[in-house]
Amino acid sequence: MSAFHGTKINPDRFHRSQLKFYLFLIPLAVFMAMPIVFVFSHAFKPIDELFAYPPRFFVEKPTFQNFIDLMNNTSASGVPMSRYLFNSIAITLIVVFLTVLISTMAGYALSKKRFKLKKTIFEINTLALMFVSAAVVIPRYLLIEKVGLLDTFVVHIFPLIAMPIGLFLVKQFIDQIPNELIEAAQMDGATDFQIFRKIIIPLVKPAIATIAILSFQVVWNNTETSELFVNNENLKTFAFYMSTLSSATTGNTVAGQGMAAAASLIMFIPNLIIFIILQSQVMNTMAHSGIK
Repeated sequence: MSAFHGTKINPDRFHRSQLKFYLFLIPLAVFMAMPIVFVFSHAFKPIDELFAYPPRFFVEKPTFQNFIDLMNNTSASGVPMSRYLFNSIAITLIVVFLTVLISTMAGYALSKKRFKLKKTIFEINTLALMFVSAAVVIPRYLLIEKVGLLDTFVVHIFPLIAMPIGLFLVKQFIDQIPNELIEAAQMDGATDFQIFRKIIIPLVKPAIATIAILSFQVVWNNTETSELFVNNENLKTFAFYMSTLSSATTGNTVAGQGMAAAASLIMFIPNLIIFIILQSQVMNTMAHSGIK
């Protein structure tokens, strides 16, 4: 049992006592990986395999034709696929950065600063967790129309930078940072910004990683903004474009299925990569924030 250490989750090397876990986890991992394998396999299927009966799980004659058709395809308004993809990438990067920045700064203020209505503001944020996006569509539309953001690039960003779950996670995480550490920095002459940048940010990296993942998934897969708030085709996102590929509006429903399969893989890969890189940080956040 020397491979195990009391303060570590994982042992340094294999031990025979782990066999019982592998016997359960390996089949479970294979089963859970099957949808991922199918997404990759489906994207490279030629048209005849996409519509084969009975359906085939694995591709037999892989082809890049679906991706070529997707790159060459343009929407009914003549906008190329690359424009939609650029919009999605730019919007996602901006929103993720702003969401992380706002959530961490607000979490620091609500956790370590003293001011009136602090508890009330946090309770309002907690209450906001109860509302699904469909419940606030009309108020959101009226607000966006009032401030003049309809049919603009900013409309993709403004409604999504407020993330109640992100603020909740960061605040709960910062609560566990000793107040003495902040007071010591203040006694040394550190400003609030210096404390935030040199103390808070390094200590809440797991929470930041979690917010980044959650924000990325919301923005990258968002079609609501393009459907409700944007009429200019040049401002719409790749997620919206993907939702139109297999419809009759493309002019070829059969060919649209192949392009939709390729687009689904493009949409899926960034989510997979970012989760693989940051998943350990997500688990640390859940352990420290009190969420079971």
